[in-house]
Amino acid sequence: MVGAVLAQLAWPWAGVAVVVAAGFTAPVVAGMAWNRAGAATLAAVTTFALGLFAGPGLYEAYAKGFGERADALVADTTGGDGERHVCRVVDASGAVHDLSEKQNCGGQFAPGQRIVLYTEPLGVLRPWAEATAGRGPDAGGLFTLTAATLLYAGTRRRTDQEARAGKRRAQGAPRRSES
Repeated sequence: MVGAVLAQLAWPWAGVAVVVAAGFTAPVVAGMAWNRAGAATLAAVTTFALGLFAGPGLYEAYAKGFGERADALVADTTGGDGERHVCRVVDASGAVHDLSEKQNCGGQFAPGQRIVLYTEPLGVLRPWAEATAGRGPDAGGLFTLTAATLLYAGTRRRTDQEARAGKRRAQGAPRRSES
């Protein structure tokens, strides 16, 4: 989750490095050290998915939870046909904001459309735009799934001897070669 947050701030490559490191560490620990192949697979998938979806989800949740809500008007939009989308937005105080896809301007707003703009009080993040003031889903469920998977795998660790005994039971006893 730290990598996802770093990717949303000014250090996207550091965030990607943290996500990749966590994405490879979780399945190695669950699969090799704890002998849990299923948990390792699920840990790999959920860790990478958490890195992809947690950053924007946390950005949105923070902006909506702690930010100030203001009505705004989309003055102009650019982008499309391979270009990056940018929205020029004017809020109720007259301040002009240029929003990118990170701020939820992905070409879904039309010029002249009224939107809701969330500005966070510390000024660290840029404003977040949304068509309505509704609350969307966040990354909490994915984080819970990842943590629960690793917790379950950690409590059900198998030693190497137990893993070999399980394979012997499933495959049967070794057979002598007939020569």
